[in-house]
Parts: sequence; C-alpha cells; structure tokens
Amino acid sequence: MTAVPMPTTGASKPSRARAIITHLMFSGRTAAEAVAHNKLRASLTSLGILFGVASVIAMLAIGNGAEQEILAQMKLLGANNIVITPIVEQTEGKVEKDAKKSSKKFTPGLTWLDAQAIGNTIPDVSATSSEVVVNSVLTREGHHRSGKIVGVDSSYFAVMNLKLQEGANFSAQHFGASAQVAIIGQGVKSRFFTTENPIGHPIKVGDVWLTVVGVLEDRKVSSETAKRLGIRDSNMDVYVPLPTMLLRYRDRAQITQQEMELASRSFNSTDSSETDDQRAEKRNYHQLDKVIVQVDKSTAVSAVAEVVRRMMQRRHNDVTDFEISVPELLLKQEQRTKAIFNVVLGAIASISLVVGGIGIMNIMLASILERIKEIGVRRAVGATQKDVMWQFLSEAVMISLAGGIAGIIVGGILSFSIERIAHISTIVSPMSVAVAFGVSVAVGLVFGIVPANKAAKQDPIVCLRYE
Repeated sequence: MTAVPMPTTGASKPSRARAIITHLMFSGRTAAEAVAHNKLRASLTSLGILFGVASVIAMLAIGNGAEQEILAQMKLLGANNIVITPIVEQTEGKVEKDAKKSSKKFTPGLTWLDAQAIGNTIPDVSATSSEVVVNSVLTREGHHRSGKIVGVDSSYFAVMNLKLQEGANFSAQHFGASAQVAIIGQGVKSRFFTTENPIGHPIKVGDVWLTVVGVLEDRKVSSETAKRLGIRDSNMDVYVPLPTMLLRYRDRAQITQQEMELASRSFNSTDSSETDDQRAEKRNYHQLDKVIVQVDKSTAVSAVAEVVRRMMQRRHNDVTDFEISVPELLLKQEQRTKAIFNVVLGAIASISLVVGGIGIMNIMLASILERIKEIGVRRAVGATQKDVMWQFLSEAVMISLAGGIAGIIVGGILSFSIERIAHISTIVSPMSVAVAFGVSVAVGLVFGIVPANKAAKQDPIVCLRYE
C-alpha cells in the first residue's frame, strides 16, 4: 500500500496567509469603489472623525508643550531649591481702638549671616547661595548702557544652573580679597566686546573698574517667563563676588554718611520724580535680595522649608520680613492643573470622535437599504456572509481612516497656529500621531461592525426581490 503524502504545516501557513491577504485586498478594492461612488457623502461622514482627531492632536501637542515648558522652568530654577526673598514693606491693617499698643521689634533683615547659618545648621541642605542686585551703568570705550550688577557667592552658578562658556569661575582669593573681577553675560559681551575676547579686559561698572574673568553661556528666557518665575535675564548681568559687592558698591546693613544726608533732605520733602523702585530701594534695609537653599533630596524640600521658616523667624525676632517659596512645588501644582485641563480637552475630543462614529454607523445603515439589490446579487453569485460583512466593514474603516489622516494634518496645522497666535508652546510628537491614527481605525471598526453584520445577515432571496 502506498502512503498518501500529507501536506506539510509549513506549506499550508503561507497559502492561508496569502488567501487572507488576497481576500482583504479584494474587500478593500470593493470598498474603495463604493466610497468613490459616493464621494460627497463619504467626505461629510468623515468630518466628525476629522475634527475629533484634530482635537486629539492639538490637545496632546498642548500637553506635551506644557510639560516641556515646566521641565525647562524647573531646570532654570534649579532642582530642589527653596527661595527666601525679603519683604521690603509690609501693609498693615487698621488698628482697633481697644487693641493693645505693640512695640515694633528690631530685625536685622535678610543677611549673609542668615545664609551661612542655614547652610551650617540644617543637615539636609547641600548648598546655600546669596544674591545682591544693584542697578548700575556699564561703560566701556565711550559706550554706556544701564544694567544690573549682581553680587554672588561661590555656589551661586552651580545652584542656579548657570554655566560658563569661557574663562573661569571666581576663586577663593577673589572672595577673600574682595577683588575687582567680574563674570559677564552674553549680552554684555556682544555689546561691549565686539572685536576682542573679553577675558582679562576691563569694564567699568558704576564707578569701579572690573576685570572680566569669565563669560556665561547664552540662556534665552522670555520676559514673561522671567517675570513669572522671579528670575532675571542673565545675558545683561555683571556678576561680582559678594564681598566685592558689599565693600565696593552697596551694603544695606551699614548706614553711610551720604545716606543719612539724603534721608534728612527727603524727610520733609517728597520727590515726585522718584519711581516706585527707587522709593522701595530707600526703604530696603535687607543686606541680601535673595537666598537660595538647595536641598539634597526632593522628598525633604517641604520639611526643610518649614525648618528654615522657623529658624528665620527666631533670628528675626518673630518679625515676618521675609518670604519663603518652593518653586518646584509651585510648578508641580501648575503641572497638575494643566494635566486636568488636558483631561477636559481629551474628553471633548472623545465626544467628537463618538459623534463621528455614530455618523459613520448611521450612513452605513442607510446605505444597506440603497444597496440591498447589490447584496442580493453578490450572494447569488457565491459571496458568503463573511464576504459581505468584510466589504461593509472595510468601507466604514476606510471612511474613518480618511477622516483620521485628514485630522492629523489639520491637527498639526492647528497646533502650529495655536503656538503662533496664542504664544503657547506646542509639540506634535510621533506618539500622538500614532495614537490618533489608531483611534481613527478603532472608531471605524467599532461603529462599522453593526451595519456590516446587518448587511451580511440579509436574506439573498428577499434582497433580489426588493423593489
């Protein structure tokens, strides 16, 4: 007896896959012909998917842009930082008649000793940095420009994530000798050192000549972001060692003879030409304008902030003439708010997709009655229920997919327009495009299965007799 050879499994799998691909191609071609026959109806039906997908693309782009912006802001402010700023003037409420008269307590204000005490006392603090800012005039080779001179300590540039492009940082000798040296920003370099390297060359700031020892990297910060975060544009700043600032420019902890004379002249007269900043500067008794405290771990930031608040309260004789803020916590709260906003936008976009899917289902159900003769003829010539179901399902997916592709293009244009018009950072990521594409296919499948199933279950005899 001769054994009958059995077909191998490896040979049957490619043939089965080939048959499925051929079947899908035939169903797709048939669906494309049906969609092309009713172009206007298919276009109007896909509008719901178009707007839904465009909304998803724009929503994800806004969310990605907001996340990147917050991460960039955290980098600008430094990781795990606590910022202490002085309160120059307090607004007090109305005193009741029966209230007890309270004596005004003395406070030394925010001083360099406060910053040193925080760094030496609290174990979780990795570094503290002090800052004094004074308005001045920059002069070199006949060119004048207003600018700010900033007195900083040795850890300032590391804490504030400011990097040097060329030159060197301040040395211990510079701090010990209150040396007349400076590190300048890119804006100062481009305006006063156009044809030569600034390293080793002098620049006059106020009445003092300073030798440039370093130049910072260019860090672009918009004016709105700088104002909201409480940071300055470092490109137009001149940085000097803090002892140099206190010795050669301004130390508010010491009262000079000139200040006493100015105060006596302005006691009985008010100068209307003075700006609010000038009047606030006269009332400012704080030696420092800011103290940045860097914490080792992000989990300890809140606890360290509370310890710093109690320590400062004790050092200032229970006078609240300072303000403590944690930028990272504020930015995380802003991030949560934007996340909620993105969820709301996503819900609105989902409603648009559902409405578009219902439109596809409605049109496909209506087209069954129009094409009932076609269904009967196809069944009569040998098409199975599965063939008819795949044809109508392919049409629904094709309409949804066309709307999805158009929606991706419209969503990209919408994101670009939002960034240009509303000045909101948007980022269209490949992931958002893939999600939108997958959603459009899923909507066609989900809302097309019911009409396709109904078309497949039509009685071919009834279909042929239908008038």
